[in-house]
Amino acid sequence: MRSRLRSNQRGAALIEAAVTLPLILLVSVAIFEFGRAYQTWQVLTNAAREGARVAVIAGTTDAEVEVTVRRYMTIGSLSKATTAPVLLNRNVALGSSTGSQVTINYPFQFMVLNPVARLVVRSSTLGTPLTMSAVAVMRNES
Repeated sequence: MRSRLRSNQRGAALIEAAVTLPLILLVSVAIFEFGRAYQTWQVLTNAAREGARVAVIAGTTDAEVEVTVRRYMTIGSLSKATTAPVLLNRNVALGSSTGSQVTINYPFQFMVLNPVARLVVRSSTLGTPLTMSAVAVMRNES
């Protein structure tokens, strides 16, 4: 009787592990992936801010602003730094004066989250690519 009870417990432990392991894996991967996403968003925000700082200086060209933004994204290890759209608007209304606005739209791709989410739910769209946007506006110098 005791040996039969032990074999049933071993089977229950195996089933519990089979059920919980994919969930633990999904949570672990999600923590990693959202950490990457947050780091990317911080780099984009700072790149837009640096571009806006350059844009408000009298005499700078649009090309100089774009080079500054792309250089910051490259230093921040963003893989699509050379192809991400960078938009510059030097005539944004700011009260009684104008400002320069730099907008970056970055195509962010999760590395592992989507395949792991599909282990848990086959039709899951968790972890599909998304576009991150960062905007910075600064008052133009006179």
